[in-house]
Amino acid sequence: MSDYRLSEDPSDLDLDHVVRWISTDAYWAKGRTAEVVERSFANSVPVGLYASDGQQVAVARIVSDMATFAWLCDVYVDREHRGRGLGTMLANWTVEWAGRHGIKRVVLATVDAHGVYAKAGFVKVAHPERWMEIDTRPPFG
Repeated sequence: MSDYRLSEDPSDLDLDHVVRWISTDAYWAKGRTAEVVERSFANSVPVGLYASDGQQVAVARIVSDMATFAWLCDVYVDREHRGRGLGTMLANWTVEWAGRHGIKRVVLATVDAHGVYAKAGFVKVAHPERWMEIDTRPPFG
């Protein structure tokens, strides 16, 4: 992990990379416009991971009221850097970030990375019957 630098500074983000990753390769967001991706990161708490050469290799963002609730989303690790624990590093950062802000509830959604998030302490929602949603996105495919 020491080969990677984590930054919470939004000015460090390579938004061209982020837009490409999220809008063309992330199963949950394919087709999102550059404007929507940029706006979502501008209105969230972003984090980036950077290789020793300075190239951004991963990204995530938190949506939060900064008091009681945080949602970890748009977690993406560049395909060439997967399998090195970077997703777990981002999940651990989220838990630490929430702790620094006194936030007691952090949620996320994933189709296939439950094991990654479990390493940081995430578990299935205790009372799924309490949760509701409106989701007008097309099905993932």
